[in-house]
Amino acid sequence: MGIKIISQNKKALHDYFVIESYEAGISLMGSEVKSLRLGHVQFKDAFVTFKGKELFLVNCHINPYAASSYNNHDPERDRKLLLHRSEIDKIIPQLREMGLTMVPLKMYFKEGRAKVEVAIVKGKKAYDKRESIKKRDVSKQLDQLKRRDR
Repeated sequence: MGIKIISQNKKALHDYFVIESYEAGISLMGSEVKSLRLGHVQFKDAFVTFKGKELFLVNCHINPYAASSYNNHDPERDRKLLLHRSEIDKIIPQLREMGLTMVPLKMYFKEGRAKVEVAIVKGKKAYDKRESIKKRDVSKQLDQLKRRDR
């Protein structure tokens, strides 16, 4: 079946340095899955936190499914991430002690199951953001020159 990307968090790549990324399953209700299939998800201000020895996706907005019944899901609820225990045991100390954070990079369906790519990240300073913008602009100009020369 392959991979169908639902949404990407482009802002995260602009604001953070990605240190390590993981693929995680996500615990969803039925109406949330139907809403995801329509592409109704927003990552604005979303992040991953831990409660006990479990990881949760916080502030990820999944719109209520319009055709569902009166008992629809809460759009802003915390959603449990499904990772192997060894991965969780490796992630939690980094989040707790190193001052790093974890954010979602993209959400997609892989073989019919909803997955989230989450990454351990470190915040960029303003000058780092300017450098990445300069690199992006230079690469765009080079691509344009290559196209023009053809």
